[in-house]
Amino acid sequence: MPRLPLSDFLQGPADAPILDVRAPIEFAQGHIPGALSLPLFTDEERARIGTAYKQVSQDRAVHLGLEFFGPKMSRMVKQAQKLAPHKEVRLHCWRGGMRSGAVLWLLELAGFKVHLLDKGYKDYRRWALAQFSEPRPLLILGGLTGSGKTDTLHELARQGETIVDLEGLAHHKGSSFGAIGLPPQPTPEQFENNLALVLDALPAQVVPWLEDESLTIGRLTIPKPLFEQMRRAPLVVLDIPKAVRTRKLAAEYGKENPAQLAEAIQRISKRLGGLATKEALDAIGAGDMEKMVDIALSYYDKTYGFGLDNKASSRVVRVPSATCDPAVNAALVLAAAKREGLVELAKNVPQHAGA
Repeated sequence: MPRLPLSDFLQGPADAPILDVRAPIEFAQGHIPGALSLPLFTDEERARIGTAYKQVSQDRAVHLGLEFFGPKMSRMVKQAQKLAPHKEVRLHCWRGGMRSGAVLWLLELAGFKVHLLDKGYKDYRRWALAQFSEPRPLLILGGLTGSGKTDTLHELARQGETIVDLEGLAHHKGSSFGAIGLPPQPTPEQFENNLALVLDALPAQVVPWLEDESLTIGRLTIPKPLFEQMRRAPLVVLDIPKAVRTRKLAAEYGKENPAQLAEAIQRISKRLGGLATKEALDAIGAGDMEKMVDIALSYYDKTYGFGLDNKASSRVVRVPSATCDPAVNAALVLAAAKREGLVELAKNVPQHAGA
């Protein structure tokens, strides 16, 4: 059967969807971005076949797989026709072995044109993890909590800059409050898969902006090779007064569920201390969002200041601003980056760092 290398497979016909024939539990753990699930076996069937292979023999596992496969062939073809009305698909399993081979045979018998991924999803995972070690020139946008970094990052994109929105990919804003109002986070594997595809799509010779993050975003971890490059990259820090940041966050969190805000305060209660925690919870109960935010920022400002003191960045440029307006701050950030020659500096950081 003809097999495509990963690069050709990913760049295949746009109207040929990627069908993943692994079990649902495998797909849920992580898949090629945009792929659709067309499982050959259920989770239970896959487990039984694996047990037969380990405890009896390969022949018994194959026969058991055929017993499961036979009755569902017609249903799989009908499902594939719904997923790919043009009857052209890209197909893969874990290693590009028997599962994808069986479904390829079935779909070709039903008149489909099938492009099979050589070495399967395992090869995509190998490729994805390798993306994070690729030396990349980066520019980092930082600032204390509430500075509107994400809004400024998106404004930079609107002005033609290239960005990588880590928090958008992670479905989390990074703090104890970061999950409020956002969809559930992807699995760690899926986060890596999605991020790898974004990094690979970055235009050559373009230096992207990323938001300054700690190693973890919610329950997800930035791949360490990429994180180390972020630590060394030039850093532009928005320096915005606490009162301005407090008003911004109070307006945002005033729209959220008070119970979720209280849970977020409880998660940092050990660092806030008993008295500050009680005052923050009382403020939530009274609807005094500015007081709650002011208390929380006292903790987050100290944490960010400590992290900033331990940066390995090649250059740290502070940009004072009296507002959280993203258009104003994006202009200030771009002017500072141009004035300090940060783009050229960023291009030299990976080589100097020995990445």
